Formats: sequence, C-alpha cells, structure tokens
Amino acid sequence: MFKTRLLSGIVLVIVLIVTVGYGNELLFAFTGAVSLVGLKELYSVVGVQKRALGMAGYLAAVVYYGLLWTGNMEYMTMFSLMFLVGVMAVYVFTFPAFRSEQVMTAFFGLFYVAVMLSYVYQTRMLPDGHIVVWLIFLSSWGCDTCAYCVGVLFGRHKMAPKLSPKKSIEGGIGGIAGAALLGVIFAFAMNRWGGASADPVHYAAICAAGGMISQIGDLAASAIKRNHDIKDYGKLIPGHGGILDRFDSVIFTAPIIYYLATLI
Repeated sequence: MFKTRLLSGIVLVIVLIVTVGYGNELLFAFTGAVSLVGLKELYSVVGVQKRALGMAGYLAAVVYYGLLWTGNMEYMTMFSLMFLVGVMAVYVFTFPAFRSEQVMTAFFGLFYVAVMLSYVYQTRMLPDGHIVVWLIFLSSWGCDTCAYCVGVLFGRHKMAPKLSPKKSIEGGIGGIAGAALLGVIFAFAMNRWGGASADPVHYAAICAAGGMISQIGDLAASAIKRNHDIKDYGKLIPGHGGILDRFDSVIFTAPIIYYLATLI
C-alpha cells in the first residue's frame, strides 16, 4: 500500500510540475478536467452523477470555464443565477425524481469544486504566478505533512474528535508553523536561484493563512464522507483515493493564496 501510494504520489507531482510549470492552455485544460472528475465524484455521493442534475452541473462547469477562458467573468453573477434556475427547473419538472439535498449538492458542487479549483489556474496567470502558484501546494500539502509529524510526536488535544479523531490541535498549529517555514525557505530559494524578489515575511504569512484554511478544507471533505458513510471519493489515484481525496485542501487553499497574493 505504501509503495503504491508513493509511486502514484510521484506521478502526481510530475504531472503538476509539467502542467503548473507550463501554465497557459495546458494548465487550463488540466484544471478543467480535474474539476469535472471531482464534480463527478461529489455527485456520485448523492447519486446524481449520471442523471439530469449531474448533467446540468457538468454543463455549468464547462460554461464557467468558458467564461474564465474568454475573460467574461463579469457575467458570473448572471450565470450563477441562471444555473440556480436551471437546477430548480430540473427539480420541479422531474418531481419527485430528486430530493432537495440532491438539488442543493448539484448547485453547491459547481462552486465547491469547479470554481474554487480554477483558482490554481488563475493564480498561475498572475504577473508573478509562475512562483506564487506553488504556495498553494506548499501551504496545503506541506501543512498536512507537518501537522501529521507534529501530531504524532506531540498531539494531546483533539481538534475535531467526532470527525477526525487522529487530528490534534498541536498538529494543526505545527502544520501552520511548518507551512510558514516552507514559505520562507521557498522565498529564499526563489530569490537565490529563480531570479525572484520574493519577501520571505509575506510568503510566510501567505503560507500560514493557506495552511490554516487547508485544514478546514480537509475536515470539510471528511465531514461529507462521514455523512454519507464512504471511505474515499474515488479510486482514480491509487493509494490516495479520488480527486477530492487528494485535492480537498487545495480546493480551499487556492482562492486564499490568489487573493492574498493580489492584496499583500
């Protein structure tokens, strides 16, 4: 199991280095594809992945990425309202085929998966995005690793005992501190070898905030799984589960890094 998890993790990192490193249309296509797969995984939880509600969600995700690609994001509010009307139309004209919670998940899923994941691409397209985008993964996966190590060594107080008994407050704090430290190291490395002029203090603050938010993303994905009594969202990534199992923290971290990078 560990070997499988390690090998698939290495492959995932290579894919990210290629797609995120290149950016542009390659990263856009990758992010869009990942969003559709993640959306299917979420819709599978409530049983609408191959039904009219699911199809409406997939179509909405494609339209959203079309707006993003063409730079027409000023229509986002109108599009969101139209999508809401659309899923409600499916609900009422097929009644009683769907339950209200399925309708709400169909609408929620577009923003939780497709919109929030798109910020990986949006961050990469910032003026210094070729550097800043890596803070998303440093603060999410770096925080997770640091939190695990600190939690194993020093964890005493449970963070969310009913949801994730193994996560501790000490581990959470250690994860945030570790993410901040990774941000500092990354800033110095980019300044020395990448020709950047990154501020280590700013990168520490951004990664600390990203690390804190990433833990909410991790726990939120776990809460959904607990509510529906499933272990993993899928089996796409051997040893890791599905897209949502691996990118649960990235989903929350990406928008935070984007807006902090534009404000700080």
